[in-house]
Amino acid sequence: MTGVSRRGVFPGSFNPLTIAHLEIAGLAAEAHDLDEVVLAVSIVALDKPTPPGPDFETRIELLEADVDSIDWLSVETTDKKLLADIAEGYDVVVMGADKWEQLHDVRYYDSDQAMRAAIDRLPQVVVATRAGASAPDRFVLETPEHLHDVSSSAARAGKRDLMAPEAAKHWSGRSSREAWTDVDE
Repeated sequence: MTGVSRRGVFPGSFNPLTIAHLEIAGLAAEAHDLDEVVLAVSIVALDKPTPPGPDFETRIELLEADVDSIDWLSVETTDKKLLADIAEGYDVVVMGADKWEQLHDVRYYDSDQAMRAAIDRLPQVVVATRAGASAPDRFVLETPEHLHDVSSSAARAGKRDLMAPEAAKHWSGRSSREAWTDVDE
C-alpha cells in the first residue's frame, strides 16, 4: 500500500522564475516530505499592478518550460488572491518572507478578525529566509545565504544569472509578448 501523497503550494508571480524559487521549492519538498510542489500563479496578483515583462500567458509558458523536467514541480494558475484561499486543500504552503509579511497586513482583509481567520485556515506554513525579513522560527525554512538577495526584481533589472534557465534564455526586459525572444539567436 502506498502512502498518501503530500502536496505543497508555493504562491507567487514568478516574474521571472529565479534560481531561488527553484531551490526553495526543492528544499521545502525535501524538508517536509512533499511529493509535489505547485507553483500557484494568480491571474490577477494581490496588490500588484500589471507586472513588467511578458504577458500572463507567455509567463506561464516559460514557467512550465522551466519546471517541465522536474517531476515533482508543476505550475497552476488560479483566480484566487489571498494566500489562505490559494493554500486550501494543500498540506503545506511555502512562501518567502515578503509573503509572510503580506499575510499579516490587515489592509488585505475586511477586518482584523478576517485576517486572523484566514491565517487560521492555512495548512502547515513554511517561510524561506531572506535578507532583511524574518518569520517565527517554527515556520522558517533555512535557505543558503547566497540566495537571500535573489529576487525577481533584481533579475528583471538585468541580473539574468538569477533567473531560471528558460527565463534567462528569453528575457529581453521589454513588456509584452515580444519581451520573450531567443536572445541567443
